[in-house]
Amino acid sequence: MTTTPTRTGPPRADCIADSAGGITFDIVGEDSPRAVLVLRRRGSTSAADEMRLPLTPAGEGRLRAVLPSTVELREGRWDAFTDHGGEAGEERIEPGVRDLRSLVDRHPDPGRAQVAVRIPYPTADGKLAVRAWLRAPHAEAGAITFGQSAMTVEGRLYGAVLGADAAVEARLRGAKKDVHRVPVTGGEEGTFGFTLAYAPLAEGRGDEQRLWDLWLCAAGDSAGIRIGRILDDVWEKKGVFRYPVLPVEGAARPTTAYPYYTVDNDLSVRLDSAN
Repeated sequence: MTTTPTRTGPPRADCIADSAGGITFDIVGEDSPRAVLVLRRRGSTSAADEMRLPLTPAGEGRLRAVLPSTVELREGRWDAFTDHGGEAGEERIEPGVRDLRSLVDRHPDPGRAQVAVRIPYPTADGKLAVRAWLRAPHAEAGAITFGQSAMTVEGRLYGAVLGADAAVEARLRGAKKDVHRVPVTGGEEGTFGFTLAYAPLAEGRGDEQRLWDLWLCAAGDSAGIRIGRILDDVWEKKGVFRYPVLPVEGAARPTTAYPYYTVDNDLSVRLDSAN
């Protein structure tokens, strides 16, 4: 016998994410028989950026919706609602238990054309959203180690092959012509590595802050692949992953540098005046 969900407050969803990119939403607190789950890409009004998923009874007062891994979500943040239809309208969903264990230490096939990641997460105002990435190809950052005023990054490339002239470019944000290039070493199954000294990034710097974005050029003349870290369960790494702040030796002005992840989980290096 199926129990009819009973309205006790705002709808709340327990989520299970699978390693292929699918998500199961089990919703409690929703009692409308016409309700559907709506995912809408934040900041967009396009009909292509709205996903409507049917809700079906799942027992114990729950309604279930499934986002298959085969359904494509554009990269961005997708807010979750229930839509009751008619005048009742939409209601934001609150996050419940989020089972993200299958996302930890993902290692997709390096030969796949694209990498798709979906992570359900709680927003700052306590609502449910899904962070989606869709990258083809993708350069995944891994371990970062530090020497004297330099960093070494290991990673893995998906959907492309490293050429003999592969390189990483540090591109100064807001200045198209300011690029510093370092060689890349390649290994088995798409692995790559590079060492980036901080001193060249500080050349000609005044007191201004500098932000350098890191791109992997699989071939010497390629446009570049943004290096990021998305193959785990951390939807926003900027405030979670902390790396050493090191003095830049040889800089004309006292300068410090450290790598960090942007709000999109892309890898960059920040230079500041040393206090």
